[in-house]
Amino acid sequence: MPQMTDDGSGRIVVSGLTKTYGQLRAVDDLSFSVEPGSITGFLGPNGAGKSTSLRMVLGLSEPTKGTATINSVPYSHLNAPIKTVGAVLDTTFHPARSGRNHLRVYAAAAGIDDKRADEVLDLVGLTKAARRKAGGYSLGMRQRLGLATALLGDPKVLVLDEPANGLDPEGIQWLRRFLRHLASEGRTILISSHLLQEVEQTVDRVVIIAKGKLVRAGTIAELAGSLEKAALVRGPDLSALQAELRSSGYDVQAHGEGLRVLNAPIAEIGEVAFATRTVLHELREDTKDLEFMYFQLTEGQGDYSGTDQTDGTAAPDGSPTNPRHAASDQNPSSSQGGVA
Repeated sequence: MPQMTDDGSGRIVVSGLTKTYGQLRAVDDLSFSVEPGSITGFLGPNGAGKSTSLRMVLGLSEPTKGTATINSVPYSHLNAPIKTVGAVLDTTFHPARSGRNHLRVYAAAAGIDDKRADEVLDLVGLTKAARRKAGGYSLGMRQRLGLATALLGDPKVLVLDEPANGLDPEGIQWLRRFLRHLASEGRTILISSHLLQEVEQTVDRVVIIAKGKLVRAGTIAELAGSLEKAALVRGPDLSALQAELRSSGYDVQAHGEGLRVLNAPIAEIGEVAFATRTVLHELREDTKDLEFMYFQLTEGQGDYSGTDQTDGTAAPDGSPTNPRHAASDQNPSSSQGGVA
């Protein structure tokens, strides 16, 4: 087997990744990549294997088969993990520590100048709350503190699990701009989220999984192109148009007060309407947003068996669900805000 070398590329590559817990296959031959300078959304129903996959990418759980690499090596082989990867898998912090002290403890353990703590607090908008105890932080503030922790090492790669959870609309807008800025600097960003509308406005690509398997990966435009095309038609009397389109072999369905025509070019529908003297009030492409595509691709594939391991409980293999640098008074080198 050739020796693996940290190439500093910032690429995340998942290849044939599989994780089984007894008879349960939580992740099943999963393959995808995340490129530098881009934001990739990692989506799937509850129990799809998202958190299990992220934990394997971050070296928190060993794959049964396959590989997950960053810079062409597993996480454990990175030359400088804290300066390569920052991650937020949960937002649990020592309640008696202030936000600044949490970051300083983590920075000291990682050999980072504690001035960086104030820098990242400013980056995420927590400077005014730096002296407050983390136990009094709102969920949105804890999300920001987790992101600050992940940024301590100024990493090339960010892995974020539900980063918008608990943020108000203004905070979500800030996060979107902030992630876009980080990506513009050439960083690799992988985020999981259930906020599909927000994902659509933030990411460059999506990876959709269900029951541990890859369902689809690509840009939103590529996903839309892979699904059936349809046109929406409205008018006072569409019976002649409907009959003519059906006689031409098109699938025409009732849709609200109009029709939905599958795989028929807009121009052809217009020509048929003219030929049949059908008055149209509306003729447009049935555009597909990410939410529509997501549910069409994952319909019936939800799994509520608790496959995903997220906050606070041990995984079926006994490994911790928090990042291995989890904060505690006994281990000041760790932070539950993120892996670095």
